Order: sequence, then structure tokens, then C-alpha cells
Amino acid sequence: MSDPLLAHLKRLIVDTLKLEDITPEQLADDEPLMGSGLNLDSIDALELVVRIEKEFGLKISNSEESRQALSDLGSLAAFVRQRADPARIPAH
Repeated sequence: MSDPLLAHLKRLIVDTLKLEDITPEQLADDEPLMGSGLNLDSIDALELVVRIEKEFGLKISNSEESRQALSDLGSLAAFVRQRADPARIPAH
């Protein structure tokens, strides 16, 4: 069964970063976001952090926290589950 939060995060990443050659379905659940994988730069990371903060009503307070949360999709999902209001996390 597919994880609704991971699916939502994949769509959010593709939409926020305007990834024209990638569909959400092409992103693996353990897809690295920084460095290898999607190879996001600092501007991409900042855009994504802002969108995640707004979308889930949470705060990523420093660059170390941001690096950990954005290391891969699984880490991002775990971070959102830990910090966000459960009512804002997609259930299906």
C-alpha cells in the first residue's frame, strides 16, 4: 500500500520546483534530495522548506535541521510526521 504522505510530498516537490522532466511517480521513496538523486541546490532547498512550512504548519529552524529533513524523501516524511499537526498530514 502506498504511503499517502510520501505521495503528497512527491507531488509537492515536483510542483514546487517545477520539475518538468520528472513525475511524482518516478521519485523513489528513498530518493536523495540533496547531492545525488534530485541534486537540489540551496535555492531549491529554500523554496522547498518554505513550501513545507506553509503546507504543514511547521518550522524548520536551522540549516542542520534542514539538511537532515531534506536528506531523502523518507527523512522528509519522518520529519513532517514528527513535527506537523496530524490533521494536516494526508491520510489517503
